Formats: sequence, structure tokens, C-alpha cells
Amino acid sequence: MNMPTFNITIAKHGRNLVHVDDFRIDENKITFLFGESGIGKSLLAKAIYGLLSPDEFTITINGEPYNRYREKEETREIQQSSFFMFQEPSSHLNPLLTIGSQLNEGSLTGRLQDSGILQRLWEMTDAVDMKKMLGIYPKPYRPSGGEKQRFLLAMAFLKIEMMQESIPEHIKTFFVFDEPSGSLDNHFRDVFLSVLFEKFQKRKFTVLLITHDYSIISAVKTAGLNILNDISYKELSLKHNDLTLNNFKSEHYMSWVKIQQESKKTSVPAGARPPLLHVESGLEVFGRRLVISRDRKGGSSCPLEIHPYSMVYLKAASGVGKTTFAKTVMGLIRANHLKIDLNLHGTDITLTEDTPRRFWQSSVWGKQMAITFQHADEALNQNSTVRGTLSGLPAKKSRAENIDRMMNGLFEDSIDEIFLKKKVKYLSGGQKQRLNLFRSLVLDTDIIILDEPLNGLDFESIKRVLSMLKEKQKSGKGILLISHNEEIFDAIVPQENVYYLQASHII
Repeated sequence: MNMPTFNITIAKHGRNLVHVDDFRIDENKITFLFGESGIGKSLLAKAIYGLLSPDEFTITINGEPYNRYREKEETREIQQSSFFMFQEPSSHLNPLLTIGSQLNEGSLTGRLQDSGILQRLWEMTDAVDMKKMLGIYPKPYRPSGGEKQRFLLAMAFLKIEMMQESIPEHIKTFFVFDEPSGSLDNHFRDVFLSVLFEKFQKRKFTVLLITHDYSIISAVKTAGLNILNDISYKELSLKHNDLTLNNFKSEHYMSWVKIQQESKKTSVPAGARPPLLHVESGLEVFGRRLVISRDRKGGSSCPLEIHPYSMVYLKAASGVGKTTFAKTVMGLIRANHLKIDLNLHGTDITLTEDTPRRFWQSSVWGKQMAITFQHADEALNQNSTVRGTLSGLPAKKSRAENIDRMMNGLFEDSIDEIFLKKKVKYLSGGQKQRLNLFRSLVLDTDIIILDEPLNGLDFESIKRVLSMLKEKQKSGKGILLISHNEEIFDAIVPQENVYYLQASHII
């Protein structure tokens, strides 16, 4: 039986949240679903799976009330044969049960011991270390986000193994992975893909994999070489409050990356210009020493320098402290040891752990340096309108013509009176992120720090943001990039401008 085409409307408190016609996932294929954050990808998947509450949402699917859809045999069949991996691992793990007991509960009892799946996902063979991990009660800070994500992936793979062994082939499946690599580095993302593709080759099943990571396309080209005909890419886009599901051509992304790599070769080097920013390695914060180096293994430390007309890319594994480093350099977090030299317009300024906060506020923030925070929801006033957010910018740096030009560059046809009057909390995640970026870029400071600037953006928005950053670079600005989108930024930033961050505890 083929997966049907869905016409879905989801509303809450009389406000329409999601509307889409002709939403379809190919049966017994692996579908990668892209699209900007907050437009409804997860809601649609949960609706199809039958997970949403009719008491919370008003939902119709193919013109029928949601209760009737949930009672259908096909919907119950999906729930009994498949698995839905939620975007936030913490919401899926019980803090009152050990990891091991959760991996062995219900229908999964006894399967973990013989599967070897944890060893694959951890690349770990030490039984003692693994036993310690299985005895942990999940807390917000322990295990790490990446470890929690891999535990959920293990549960999903165990369920897939069970399905392949015991469920008849005519039974419908619908395995949903919602941002399964969001907390994984590229290496473990690729390990996850390899395991998924191995299971799929053994016996096909229907997979919807929701992701913001367009670079996953390159990983699929390698790990999924034998099943490329069973892989599809789709992108959900929002136009005038309606969603449209379109095929996304992987070649479009791959050719764009290649163009970025070629243009990088002809970029003008910073030359002998003195750096705008010089940060000494070894800053100390929160009981840890953050060490900067030029090689991934951290063989020898060095200062981080940002020159005019340059982009600098800071890399580190998840949880090492990239965001902490950025906030400390901005003076937003007080360090125990810090030495920064600024050279701006012929004026030398040295900032240390003893520099008063009022100096950062009067002379640095929004004047010499600006930062875009990783999470737009934390950076923006959710109850403010878009216009109110813009009106709070410093007047002399945000002339009307500059605001209009940059807004049109980031938002295209979204700018009208209705949009400007909309409260931030009602924007999609991608719109919030673009507004978050806009606030920093319009200040026109000489140094711009961007923490995960591509969070929640669709491909067209990514291209617009990077085009704007290149304009800033060509005008003489120095840009510090912090991002897990390694393929994209490796294609843009020269290797001599790449730094690595390691952390060690101060004894």
C-alpha cells in the first residue's frame, strides 16, 4: 500500500499554524526533508503519525476530523510498527529510569545485548565503560546532548531490527527522525547514516528524516552510494501562509558548494594589515582553560587574529565552549584570565579580565564589535513587533535606506506592513534567525561575531546570508564564524583563517 497524499490544516486557539496540500512521503524510501525552522515540518510529521492532541489543536487531514484519522487502521499500523524520534532528546528520555532500562523496556527487552548497536554508535568496545553509561539517570546536563541523541538512535535501530524480523512486508512503516544529527558532529552523523543505510538495504522501510543540515547531502553521496535511487530530497517552503512541498535537487547544493570553493581561491588575502582583533590563547572561564590552536589536535597554542577584509572560522567539538568563547570575547561573560588587543581606526585598546563592564558597554558593544547569538528566541524580545525590534537600534548606525536595503536582502518579499506589525513570537524560526542576524549586521561594526548564523535557515536564505557576509568582508570588516556547518564554511573560509578550540579543566 502506497503512502497517501495528505492535505493538512493545523490550528490553535483560532490561529492557523500549518496548511499544506499534496504532502506526500515516498513509501519504502528515505526522504530528507529540508526547510526553515518553525514552518511546520515537525508538526506535519506528528500529525501524520497521530501524535498531536485534538484537545490542543484543531486538525483536519484530507477533510476529515483528526479523531477519525487517528482511529484508522493505517494510522494504528504505523504507530505499532514504527518509531518517532523527537527533535529534543531530553523530552524522550525518562529522568527516573536509567538509560539501560529504557533501552530494554517494552518490546525492546533483551535485544540490546546482542545487537552491538551501541558499540557502533559510540565506536566503543570497553564493556565496563558502556555499563557505566547504561547506569546513568538522564539529566539536563548528563549525558551530553549528543550522547542522548545516540541513545535514541539506538532505540530506533532496535525497533527497526525488530520490524525487519517479525512484521510482514505488507504492513505500513513510517520511521520519523526529527533532527537526528542536530547534536552530533559530522563524524557521528556519518556513523548514524551508515547504520541507517545498512538496515535499509537489509529490508526497505519508509523513513522521513527532518533536518536543517544541507551538508548531509554530501555525506549521503558517500555512505548511501548503493541506495541512491531509494533516496529523495524535499524542501518545505512557506509562501503567503501556505506550505508547499517541492523536490530539492541535490546537484543544486553540490554545485553551489563547488562554486564557493572556486571563489575562495581568488579571494584577496588580508596581507600585512594589522589585525582588528587579537585574542591570546588560554583564556580562563568557568573553571576551564580555552586553548586556541591551528590544528585539530591542539598540538601548539596560538592567538586568534581577525584582520580587515577577512572571515575567520573557529571549530570545536560540541560542548567544548565555542559559544562561551564568543561571549567572553564580547565581554558578556566575565573571565578569570583574558587578554584582547583591538586595533580600530588607528586606536589600540587592550581588554583584560579587569576591564570594567561599563567600558565594554560604552566603547565596545555595538560600536566596535557586534554579536549574533546562537538562539534567536533568547536574543529577541518575543512580545515586541518586528518594527519595534528595528526601532531599538542605535539611530546613527541604522539609517532608513540602509535598513530597507538589508531587510530586503535578507527577507525578500516578506517585508510589508503586516510583517512589520507581527510580534516576534509569531514569526517562523527562520524569520527570527534572519531578524537576529539583521540586528548585528546593520550596526556596521568593524568586527562581527556570528554564533551558528545558519541555524534554522532554508537553502535560499543561507545563500542570501552568505552573500551579505561577503559584502561585509569586501567592505573591510572582520568576521568571526562559529558553526557546525563545516562543509559550507570550509568552502568559504581559507584554511589559514581556520582555528580550533580545546578546553581543559584548571586544577
